[in-house]
Amino acid sequence: VSLAELDAVAYTTGPGLLGALLVGSTFAKTLAFSVNRPALGVHHMEGHLLAPLMENPLLPLPFVALLVSGGHSQLVLVRAIGDYVLVGNTLDDAAGEAFDKTAKLLELGYPGGPRIAALADVGDPKRFAFSRPMTDRPGCDFSFSGLKTQVLMEARRLFKNGNLDEQGKADLAASFQQAVVDTLVVKCQRALESTGARVLVMSGGVSSNQLLRTSLKSLESDGIRVAYPAPEFCTDNGAMIAFAGLTRLSHGQKDTSLAITIRPRWPLSELPRVS
Repeated sequence: VSLAELDAVAYTTGPGLLGALLVGSTFAKTLAFSVNRPALGVHHMEGHLLAPLMENPLLPLPFVALLVSGGHSQLVLVRAIGDYVLVGNTLDDAAGEAFDKTAKLLELGYPGGPRIAALADVGDPKRFAFSRPMTDRPGCDFSFSGLKTQVLMEARRLFKNGNLDEQGKADLAASFQQAVVDTLVVKCQRALESTGARVLVMSGGVSSNQLLRTSLKSLESDGIRVAYPAPEFCTDNGAMIAFAGLTRLSHGQKDTSLAITIRPRWPLSELPRVS
């Protein structure tokens, strides 16, 4: 695709780190001006939220979206593009952050999600009875810091007894992953029940986890439609930002000003709805 073929330039304007947003926004605005095209500032989480629509453009509204990444664990009711209601949020660590910290604890390296998943394949998910955080109380909010602490305490116990071998690490990884997935599934079920939605979409880096995908797909036996993007579109990527920008451009939204506007803090609820 050449610059002459562009209809617009989409870029992330927030939320995120101020410096990174400023560099990206400045470049995007300059590029758009140089080729006489409009620019579209995109909300990073809306990019994730709409990513499943790239391959499933006819998903009916409303639907519930599970956004799970290193920085977010959210359940959002999508009533229209730009009409988002937060149903559940993390109270401390996001799911992806819990994966990364647990991987560091087990000396698996980064990124933690794929390392935990790979090790869990040869582990016993029933060896350690980790809790399913906040599933014993009403609501759709998440909390994963306590689960991470449980893994830490169990790892220390095994190390003290001389049993923290490779199989022990694999069993810890499998038990931890199962606890996170079970928790996410329960919260998704609650969100669907409380909103009445019959469609569930999932995106964000953690949504590439195969156990989570398989577990959520099981909801289809209850008549729930489940959709998620291809693995390459789960983690941060330019395609999802371009798609979100295209979606808003198709509804007449664009920016032809030269002003550089960034939003390091930007709730999804503040986005304009498209008609």
